[in-house]
Amino acid sequence: MSSKSNFSEIAVGRYALALFELGQENSELNRMEIESKSLQDLFRKSSEFMSFVKDPTYKRNEQLEAIKMVSNRFKFTNTFSKFLSFLCFKRRLFFLEKILNSFLRLVSKSRGEIQAQLNSSKELSPSEIENIQKELSKNFTSKIKLDYKYDSTLIGGLIIQVGSIMIDTSIKNRLKHLEKSIIEA
Repeated sequence: MSSKSNFSEIAVGRYALALFELGQENSELNRMEIESKSLQDLFRKSSEFMSFVKDPTYKRNEQLEAIKMVSNRFKFTNTFSKFLSFLCFKRRLFFLEKILNSFLRLVSKSRGEIQAQLNSSKELSPSEIENIQKELSKNFTSKIKLDYKYDSTLIGGLIIQVGSIMIDTSIKNRLKHLEKSIIEA
């Protein structure tokens, strides 16, 4: 089982790197980043599209036709459209979401950005997220790229993870520590 997951991680990494290098060679990296994010939004908004991409029972021609329609609708670059068609041809479209995530990490890393995860107990406005991002960028002396998620289970507070550093101000965490200290007492 682990060899299969290892194979898929290697394949995803190679496809993402190939897409990254194609974007660099054709000076389309910024545009392809936007296109990748558009596809990620489509994954989040359309469960039909998500199941279509992940379902290996669709015929190659059906997948190619659907990808061409999506490419035309979003006006993807020729390079990005051909890459998506290549994934259909090779029957690797089910890797698409992971490939896009890996590709976007490569783009971010090439800019010198540091990935960080922000979980909040309340819905944050874009300006609040931006302020947190700016403050973290000052503290880490690098541009921070935040992945924000709303998590109602935190009860209150924030969890920020930058690499191996975690800042946990959530009430959920405080309650766990309180429970542990009561049990040990």
